[in-house]
Amino acid sequence: MSFLIVLAALVFLMYVAYRGHSVILFAPIAALGAVLLTDPSLVAPMFTGLFMDKMVGFLKLYFPVFLLGAVFGKLVEISGFSKSIVAATIRVVGAQRAMLSIVIVCALLTYGGVSLFVVVFAVYPFAAELFRQGDIPKRLIPGTIALGAFTFTMDALPGTPQIQNIIPTAFFGTDTWAAPVLGTLGGVFIILFGLAYLEWRRRTALRAGEGYGDPGTLLNEPAPFAGDRLAHPLVALLPLVMVGVSNLVLTRLIPGWYGEAHSFIPAVVGNPAPVVQEVAKIAAIWAVMGALLIGIATVLAFAWRSVFRHFAEGTKTAIGGALLASMNTASEYGFGAVIAALPGFLVVANALGAIPNPLVNQAVTVTALAGITGSASGGMSIALAAMAETFMANAQAAGIPMDVLHRVASMASGGMDTLPHNGAVITLLAVTGLTHRQAYKDIFAITIIKTLAVFFIIGLFYATGWV
Repeated sequence: MSFLIVLAALVFLMYVAYRGHSVILFAPIAALGAVLLTDPSLVAPMFTGLFMDKMVGFLKLYFPVFLLGAVFGKLVEISGFSKSIVAATIRVVGAQRAMLSIVIVCALLTYGGVSLFVVVFAVYPFAAELFRQGDIPKRLIPGTIALGAFTFTMDALPGTPQIQNIIPTAFFGTDTWAAPVLGTLGGVFIILFGLAYLEWRRRTALRAGEGYGDPGTLLNEPAPFAGDRLAHPLVALLPLVMVGVSNLVLTRLIPGWYGEAHSFIPAVVGNPAPVVQEVAKIAAIWAVMGALLIGIATVLAFAWRSVFRHFAEGTKTAIGGALLASMNTASEYGFGAVIAALPGFLVVANALGAIPNPLVNQAVTVTALAGITGSASGGMSIALAAMAETFMANAQAAGIPMDVLHRVASMASGGMDTLPHNGAVITLLAVTGLTHRQAYKDIFAITIIKTLAVFFIIGLFYATGWV
């Protein structure tokens, strides 16, 4: 019965999200409905002590990233930099290769360490302009961004600094370059099949006579550039390069500046307690915030005149988008925390442990829990915290290196996590102004390809022994 309660809450939230209802409203309803059916006395304590605690904790950490990412994306749009880059891209690769261009830009940013949420805000203006000029349906933009930002550069390619590739290191004693051959081949698998799928969808739309869509009826369309002259493409690219490079540099420098922890005493009346910051836990967030500020300053330095005329109205729109996206994702985070605390969740985790093959067991467990919680990092953290010792013991008995366990866990976390209630999916759709009905089908197809890639590398390991 406890399992059915968890399943019902998950299905309900996915249904209302797909129907276009706000998860800010329905995530707590779904979570607390499951609590009510499990133990009515825990509804209020779970809401305040767990749902709201995790939701506010998420906003405390990540809202500045959402806000700065949205402002950066808007300034890139109104400065005309996005139009300049799109024009140059069309000259180089052709308008019909718009999807490949967007995948490459997303991949470069995420592999450079830029947050997936920031990539959505930053790349959307380019994607909209590129798809509009290529007359490719706008509904294919979310699937294209998902392929570039949520898949192979998130957890497959060795060395990626995304959190999904970092979490396993603490459990398996590995580093982010674990299983480089399997990770690279898994990434190639995702790229080839993902691009083939998107190209098939583009050609199908072309044969049906479907174009980008009427900008007058579409939502969240980037404003057309109102200036008289576009910036040089290299100048337009500079803010994106500065974000990637600054993020990398600051990630390495911040721990050295502040050490493992930093504290200060507020200058207020009385004897206030010192405020202590655990730098290791927030250095990456500080680095992203600093990088985005540098990116914003770069746009302003090179396009102040064109930006100034639309700065007030443009940033209002960006701030509204950041508020909605961050609240959506934070609600999902709270939902996942509540569901993970219910007995039914343990039933699922324990049942998955019965799968005999060590790597298949780990892959199915991690991707299933990530799907239930709607979070790749959340699902993987829960799975590894509960079962890492078992995974390691079974792998050692079967002669499987820890590097392979790392890569399988990392890639599996980014498989079924992108179900309709996933925070990144909802953010992506909100930013692009599309609904689940319009665009989720393609995101789900990319999700299936990403999930299959995990079993592809498992089979490859058993067939070749490559690591």
